[in-house]
Amino acid sequence: MEIVLAGGAAVLLAAVLMLWMLLHSARERVGEHERREQRSAEREARLDAEQRRLHERAVEAAEAQAVLARQREELRADRVLAETERRLELERIAGLTAVAARLELVHEIEEQAKREGVRSAREIEARAHAEAESRARDIVATAVQRVAVEQTTDAVVSVVRLPGDEMKGRIIGREGRNIRAFEAVTGVNLVVDETPESVLLSCFDPVRREVGRLTLESLVSDGRIHPQRIEEAYERSQVEVERVCARAGEDALADIGITDMHPELVRMLGRLRFRTSYGQNVLGHLLESAHIAGMMAAELRVDPALVRRCTLLHDIGKALTHEVEGSHALIGAELARRYGESEDVVHAIEAHHNEVAPRTLEAVLTQAADACSGGRPGARRESLELYARRLERLEAIAQAHEGVHKVFAMQAGREVRVMVLPETVDDLQAQIIARDVAKQVEEELTYPGQIRITVIRESRATEFAR
Repeated sequence: MEIVLAGGAAVLLAAVLMLWMLLHSARERVGEHERREQRSAEREARLDAEQRRLHERAVEAAEAQAVLARQREELRADRVLAETERRLELERIAGLTAVAARLELVHEIEEQAKREGVRSAREIEARAHAEAESRARDIVATAVQRVAVEQTTDAVVSVVRLPGDEMKGRIIGREGRNIRAFEAVTGVNLVVDETPESVLLSCFDPVRREVGRLTLESLVSDGRIHPQRIEEAYERSQVEVERVCARAGEDALADIGITDMHPELVRMLGRLRFRTSYGQNVLGHLLESAHIAGMMAAELRVDPALVRRCTLLHDIGKALTHEVEGSHALIGAELARRYGESEDVVHAIEAHHNEVAPRTLEAVLTQAADACSGGRPGARRESLELYARRLERLEAIAQAHEGVHKVFAMQAGREVRVMVLPETVDDLQAQIIARDVAKQVEEELTYPGQIRITVIRESRATEFAR
């Protein structure tokens, strides 16, 4: 019994002890919760106080900003007022308004900038000129040295070899009939002197002299020489010279490396084989100029083919200068334009004597190559050109009279033979033409010795026996 009571008391004691522990733990948790609530309340109180202070500061900051804005506006107004007063005072002292002073300052700055710009431009231009002159000298010297050309050897006579001296009698004919017919048809002066087995053909026009040479060689080869045969041989020789001109033009294109050109331009280019300028063969001058221009273009990294084409055609107008009025440069430009050449080529032709201001590098190189070819030592003889011009003027004076059919300057310009139309000019009128031509020659030309004017009026009657 005592054991049972002792056991119950122990259980009860344990239960009481457990209960006490639970109550103690609950009290601790309640205390902890209360402390946390107290801290939270304190934190909220601090936050509320901080929020109130922040609000107060925001209000103070807004008030301060408003004050600063008012002060800034006052300062701006004061600055504007001070600036206005200062400007007015400066205008009063200087005697200038602000607009006038600003304009004067701008003008002064512009003038100073212009002076600085001009000085800089002159310095740059001087350096560029020095470098360009040196570079241009090197280019021209190199180009000219690389072109091998002949000296001027053109003459106004051609020598025709004969199989024997007895042929001279056939050429002269009975009472000089054949030689007169030859000179009348060809316009070439035939000189039969004591030189063995040869005669001379004299004419200032190289094309006419070449036709006369071929005519005489054909007659000598055939052996039958009379006026009718002379006219037939003359016509054949004209055709042959045209063929030679066409071939010369094709050879010139092949030499320069040009493959496309209008056939009429090629033919005119070939005609320049028999033309001279100051004693210099025109076709040779064109080829030489084209080679020089191509070399200079290659040095300057410009299209050499276009520059060579421009230079090859720059004197093409000389093929028509006897037939068309005007400068050969402008005539050549019109020809090139008519036959489909580009505007660059046309402009280079018309500008190579500065009758039109050059606007392209091709035109400038054409000018330079032309000057190099014509100005080199031995290239030209001015006396021969002056002589040819005098003879051309002699023919032009006589050709200007009404009724004149053909005019030939012969005997080195000492005789002018004028062929008139018999149905238009009678014998009296022929005498008047001779006197008028002589008077005009005396007034316009300067020449040594005297010039004989011969007017020939010839009638022919032709019938055919069938």
